This record gives sequence, C-alpha cells and structure tokens, in this order.
Amino acid sequence: MSAQFTVTGQYVDILGKKIFPAMVTVKDGIIASVTHCEEATNHYILPGFIDSHVHIESSMLIPSSFARLAVTHGTIGTISDPHEIANVCGIEGVYYMIENGKKVPFHFFFGAPSCVPATNFETAGAAIDSEQIKNLLASEDIYYLSEMMNFPGVLYEEEEVMKKIRAAHKSGKPVDGHAPGLRGEEAKKYIEAGISTDHECFTIEEAIDKLSYGMKILIREGSAAKNFEALHELIDDHPSMMMLCSDDKHPDSLLEGHINQLCARAVAKGLDVFNVLRAACINPVIHYSLPTGKVQPNDSANFIVVKDLVNFEVTQTYIQGNLVAENGISLIPHIEEGAINQFNATSIQGKDLSLSVNEYPTQNGNIPVIEAIDGQLITHCLWMPPTIENEFLVSNTQTDILKIVVYNRYFNAPPKIAFIKNFGFQEGAIASTVAHDSHNIIAVGVDDESIAIAINLVIQEKGGVSCVSSHDEKVLGLPVAGLMSNEDPYEVAANYTIIDKMSKQLGSSLGSPFMTLSFMALLVIPHLKLSDKGLFDGDQFKLY
Repeated sequence: MSAQFTVTGQYVDILGKKIFPAMVTVKDGIIASVTHCEEATNHYILPGFIDSHVHIESSMLIPSSFARLAVTHGTIGTISDPHEIANVCGIEGVYYMIENGKKVPFHFFFGAPSCVPATNFETAGAAIDSEQIKNLLASEDIYYLSEMMNFPGVLYEEEEVMKKIRAAHKSGKPVDGHAPGLRGEEAKKYIEAGISTDHECFTIEEAIDKLSYGMKILIREGSAAKNFEALHELIDDHPSMMMLCSDDKHPDSLLEGHINQLCARAVAKGLDVFNVLRAACINPVIHYSLPTGKVQPNDSANFIVVKDLVNFEVTQTYIQGNLVAENGISLIPHIEEGAINQFNATSIQGKDLSLSVNEYPTQNGNIPVIEAIDGQLITHCLWMPPTIENEFLVSNTQTDILKIVVYNRYFNAPPKIAFIKNFGFQEGAIASTVAHDSHNIIAVGVDDESIAIAINLVIQEKGGVSCVSSHDEKVLGLPVAGLMSNEDPYEVAANYTIIDKMSKQLGSSLGSPFMTLSFMALLVIPHLKLSDKGLFDGDQFKLY
C-alpha cells in the first residue's frame, strides 16, 4: 500500500452524533485529515470494533490466527486476558501471546492475569504472584490488570490480592472485575477497591446496582455465556458506561461474526446507533487509554468501512493504514509458530472411573447434581435420586444425569467424578483440555468406557477436544498449552465444526456442548462445579 491514500464515504462521528460525506486521507499509517465532501458513496466509515474482554485462547487459535478471522468482521483490537495460558504455562505463556500477536497488524491489548491460579481448590500449572504482576504492569505491552476473579479475596482484603490491585493503581492502569451475582454493600466494597468493570452480570438488576456505584458494565455474548438479551437496553440508558465483549468465542462462531453481530442486534432492538457504536468502538479506547483513536486527524489509521448501519457488513478493515481485510477476505497471512505446553497426564481405563455409593455425598438418599444452563456460566445444584448398579453410581440417559470427570493434566492423581444434568447425551462422551481456569482434562459421557476413550484421545494429543460415539471417534489436537492450535485458522474452524456437530448428534440440545463443558470446572462462578480436587460449593466457596 502507498504511503498516502484516501477513502471516501459517509463519515460517522460517533460522539458528535452526526453523519456526513467525507474524504479520509491517510499518510504513513496516520489519519492526516477528514474533509467534508459534497457527496460520497453510501458506505460508512467508522472506527474499528474492539472486543472489550476476550480470552483469545478460547478461540482455540493463537493470536495471529485469531486476528486473521476477526479483521474480516471489522474488529481491529481486543482487550485480551491471557490468564488461560498463564494458568498452564505461567509468565512464559503471557509472553508467548504477546510476541505472537506482534507478528500481525492487529491490536492485542493484553492484561496482567490477576488470578493464577484462580483458586486454591484446583491444580494449575503455574502461579503468578504480586511481584510478578508488578513487573508485568511495568511493561508497555500490558494495559491493565485483568479480571479479579477472587472477589472473596477483595472483600476480605487478602494481602496478596490487594498488592496486585495497588500495583495496577500505582502504574496508572485500570483493574478489570469479575463478580457474578455480587450486589449491595458487597458490590460497593468490591468496586471501591478500585475495580472498574464487570462482564459477569446476568440480570439487569445486578448491572444497574453495579452501575450505581460507578462500575462500567460489559455486555457479554460469547459461545457459551449470552447476556445480551438481558442487558442490551442499558446501552441507551448509560451510553458512556457500556462496552461489548465476547469473553469466550469458539473458532466456528468467530468465523461467522464478532462485535459487528452485536451492533446489528442492538440496532434491530431500536437502540440509538450512536450509543451502540460508542459501546463497540469508543468506550474501550477511553477506558483503557488505548493508542488507537476515533478516526480523527493524528489518530492511528484504524477504521472500517461498512455497507450500512443496520447489518454492519464490513467491506474494508484498515489497521495502521494497512488494508487487512476486504469483502470478507482476510489479507493477514498465516504465521508459522511453535508450541509451548505443560502436559503430564497418563492414560486411564474405564474401571478407573467407577464411583461407589459411599464415595459421593448424599442427602436424604439424593446426590448433588450439577445443572448446566445453556447460554450461562452459572450452574445450579440439584439434589436428585441416584442410579445405582452393583453398589456403583452410574449415568442415566433417561433422567439425563450423566457422569462428569475432571482428571489432572499436570501430575498423576485419581480422577474426580460427579454428575451433571442437561447435556442430553444418549451415547458416547466428549472430553476437553479446555477447562477453565486450570485446564485439567474434563469429560462427560454415558458410560465409563466411552469417557475413558475420550480422555485418552486428548492425552495422546497432549491437549485437545474429542468426541466418541458408538461408531466413531474424533479428536482436534490443541498443542499450544492444550488450549490452541497453531494450524491455519480456517482449517481449525472447519475441524471444530465437524466435532461440534458430532457432539450434538450424541443427543445434546446445548448450543455449544464443548464450550459449556469447559466452564463446569470454573469454581469462581456459582453454584456447583467440579475440580481435580473434588466437588465444589461455589456459595460456601469450599470443597464438599
């Protein structure tokens, strides 16, 4: 591309709430001028979209590959929390993400992972203490302290937690929050500790409560957690306080769309288009002090051209003056990258997954069952009658109570076993090494043999997702920390689509069985979860 070029169209001044025909002149990657025209094409020029909170690792793609797909939808940057790879590989994992991201024209605004490990009730591959956080925050590659999931630690003012928060404040960088269900005085205390955002609100009442204390709210719509329908009207009610994010997005859904889809849905709801674009393009820039700009003179030339302000179909994406996508085609090349990992699990047999009646909690003859909820990260605890065969607890496809297993990937340890409802499988099993936040092996299935086969498939790959049916076995290897593939992202997305379809053919009606499974070990989200150390009560914050 030449050092200077122009783009004409309908210029969208988001904060000024006006649209006018204009010529945007770019010189050496910088917006040189924005000039009114008598007339211009009906395409619209606006700042690129920013995902205000995402774990790149959940796309199963390394950053350079994530960028290849995201730019086709007009995304020019992400507020990226690398705590998934940090829980596996520690600081080395954070720098792996930063260095790979620098190899493509895209803005990865990484944070310093605040909770590695997320809790003491699970086994992670690494730990990052407050001194390491302080060092990370000193880097110009780190823009914020990422989500403080240990909200009990904030409420009880645990010294190590508070040191991390103080380090961020001293560095002048914001602190992201994570406080699902926190309300009233507890929410107030959490926010007053200097925590500025939350992406975990699943009711509008909770979001309004947190807004009243000055916290900014991120409306999340990912592959598993979907809160847009509950929260979207807040965009018009609190336009300066809202942002849009995906949090976790699998490769197949990233192939289809990104923040542009949320903009289209919001406008279809009748929301003010300028408020929607403020949440999607401007508020993250202001909140995180990002070096990207608002398509004004002297800003970096990061902008997009869309066909209209209804569907937000992107025709061109420019980053630092480079045309990186056009008409749905990514112009970012595939980057060959090596892998880092930490994986020491050994294969198991079906007999290793048997669970006797006296090994599991009971209450009035019932057992605790995790109730998975489609589109949410929270679960419920159900006390239900067990199915017993020869003094062993087993799955029951008729009642849809299936066995769930978490198996340590870092060293040899017995698998932990519980029961879960709403996966709906009538046969087979699935397994994954994407299991937030410690990323041990997690599996669910209808019988011990199928579960063992699914687990062993991902062990053979040293990480991945697998599916086992009565007539087939498939696995998608994820050699980078057991979380990501370094292969071509279009091939990864295609292969994931195949294995995802296979998992649904086992009988599940879940929108994304693998994504839902990945959160069943996430202890910092209530109410009942399973870690490699056992069944966990998220309300009492303790193991059974």
